[in-house]
Amino acid sequence: MPDPITLMIVDDHEMVRRGASDYLAAQSDIVVVAEAGSGEEAVDLAREHIPDVVLMDLIMPGIDGVEATRRVRSVSPRTQVVVLTSYHQDAHIFPALQAGAISYLLKDVRAAELVDAVRRAARGEATLHPTIAARVIEEFSAGLADRTTPYAILTEREIDVLTLIAKGYTNARIAEELVVAMGTVKGHVSNILSKLHLADRTQAAIYAWEHGVVRRR
Repeated sequence: MPDPITLMIVDDHEMVRRGASDYLAAQSDIVVVAEAGSGEEAVDLAREHIPDVVLMDLIMPGIDGVEATRRVRSVSPRTQVVVLTSYHQDAHIFPALQAGAISYLLKDVRAAELVDAVRRAARGEATLHPTIAARVIEEFSAGLADRTTPYAILTEREIDVLTLIAKGYTNARIAEELVVAMGTVKGHVSNILSKLHLADRTQAAIYAWEHGVVRRR
């Protein structure tokens, strides 16, 4: 018999946490190992418990769910994050996915579908609410032609920064190489990740090599 899926639930509303916890813990193959009421607490508990899956709310006091997702994935890369939120705007969807969330569900999801999403996440499989899936496909289709080459969507300076990221330079070294302020470099890195819909510097480096950015310069 396989090991049960270990799950952490993150939401600043206690009643929501308890309701989700009671239902999910009733499943024979899921064990709720922790509950967190804030993003900061979620990161600490993820480091302690290394759960298979985290059910993550987005709007919380302190660090929000997007930043919490990024930090959870940093302290526990094996942990998969399933976003469960009421928000379906682009300003929430794409940053959450870029931060490393594998799934994005809205709180009108049926209980059985939520359980299925947790199980799928534990297997490394994504689940998107139909509204979110439609928006992601629309965004991808609208920009598909432009995204075939980074030169079509990045500025010349952003290409310079991406090239140095691919060579393994730190922000400090990039700032020194390009003779700019550290804050300027951080801004360029943030823009690159956002424009290319990437989660982190590692993905950016891989993207640069796959698209010939380093070889061409």
